[in-house]
Amino acid sequence: MTEDRTPAAAENPEGAIGEENPADEPIKGRKNGLYSEVSDELAASMKSGWADTELHGLEPLPQAPYAAERRAALSAAFPGERLVVPAGNLRTRANDTEYSFRAASEYVHLTGDQTEDAVLVLEPSTAGGHQATLYRLPRSNRENGEFWLDGQGELWVGRRHSLTEAEALLGLPARDVRGLVEELEAADRAVPTRIVRGYDAGLEAAVASRTDADRDDELKVFLSGLRLVKDAWEIEQLRAACAATVNGFTDVVRELGQAVATSERWIEGTFWRRARVEGNDVGYGSIAAAGPHATTLHWVRNDGDVRPGELLLLDAGVETATLYTADVTRTLPINGTFSPLQRQIYDAVFDAQEAGIAAVRPGGQFRDFHDAAQRVLAERLLAWGLLDASVYDVEKVLELGLQRRWTLHGTGHMLGLDVHDCAHARRESYVDAVLEPGMCLTVEPGLYFQQDDLTVPEEYRGIGVRIEDDILVTAEGNENLSAGLPRTADEVEAWMASLTG
Repeated sequence: MTEDRTPAAAENPEGAIGEENPADEPIKGRKNGLYSEVSDELAASMKSGWADTELHGLEPLPQAPYAAERRAALSAAFPGERLVVPAGNLRTRANDTEYSFRAASEYVHLTGDQTEDAVLVLEPSTAGGHQATLYRLPRSNRENGEFWLDGQGELWVGRRHSLTEAEALLGLPARDVRGLVEELEAADRAVPTRIVRGYDAGLEAAVASRTDADRDDELKVFLSGLRLVKDAWEIEQLRAACAATVNGFTDVVRELGQAVATSERWIEGTFWRRARVEGNDVGYGSIAAAGPHATTLHWVRNDGDVRPGELLLLDAGVETATLYTADVTRTLPINGTFSPLQRQIYDAVFDAQEAGIAAVRPGGQFRDFHDAAQRVLAERLLAWGLLDASVYDVEKVLELGLQRRWTLHGTGHMLGLDVHDCAHARRESYVDAVLEPGMCLTVEPGLYFQQDDLTVPEEYRGIGVRIEDDILVTAEGNENLSAGLPRTADEVEAWMASLTG
């Protein structure tokens, strides 16, 4: 399924591991340029003398029963159809190196697995429903040299689970993915087939004659909507992500002095280090925007100066080992104390966020929290004279969207496996939907006064403030999952003082 880019494959294609190469055919070639051929004696040596490392008695992953329920919902939505959900392939970063692999969210949600080149196939059953099968790479073959001569062999990239182990962990029958194309080609062509596109071009080509883009898009839309309401296990992952994110923000504040001496890169690296040492990663490129960079919504260059007296807008989230991510923003005074104008703007954004969070409740509309936050910001812009109160009232400002010159973006989005989760869900299920317990979203109003904005007083220019928290809809109202970080201006200052001495 994956193009073989090792030197062995390049110099001796017929000796490469792949669909055209039988599993028992020896590989002749090299990985690292040291050997052009493998001697018979070395090949014989590498075949033997290895301990049996098969793992026995494995317990299913905690998410396995939840993934089974999700597959059941998928099966019910597409009766009698073959459904193909790929994890995706490694992607080239440069020459013969790849980006770190991140499995497709649809695949992870339905399996709990994160393996590259893997595929979930739901085949309709004559008894009703579907038979779900997981297709993965098995352990590397030691007889033909695959495990040490192939660039994706286990000697190079590490041990992977055997198919038997995968079955125990994931609660699914597992087969060798290298035979999947042939199986699909031999499968009943009368059965309608859908595939989640965009992750595995080779697999898409194999089923191209029996799928079409519109029907495939319906599958992607359904799977996106399936993630709107989080189950109990997913909620715990989001709690863990938020808790880990609090640790990252805390480290950043402790090291602000070193950031002042270097650049925004110190902030970015500090947060990433905390995520990694706890066994996690970041869910998206961190925004470590100091001074006027805070007015650029997606400032990810993170190469600017960090100056006392200015603000730091840090938008960052830890992604857990299970791939659920937090998404939190705090705007911090770099010297530990807000100036009067900085506090005025910060308090306005805080009040807008409070109004937005209060509007997050079961039975409310998804749009309610955005409307509530925008109203507060429009009121402040009028009160400060940045919008002419003799010409416009709040209702007119909101009708014309005049506040958007400085508020710029929507006030939040769904959160989960993706930082902008459920993005392909139907409009009526998302932005036009009624909120339900188990939905998780961000509330993140902001005000941004660009350096070159001549419509505001000079002292406003270059100030950007955003406050963002991750809010879970509960049966009673909502829960702020990221409440471990202070939000009011006084709390922020006291917190920073306690960490920096």
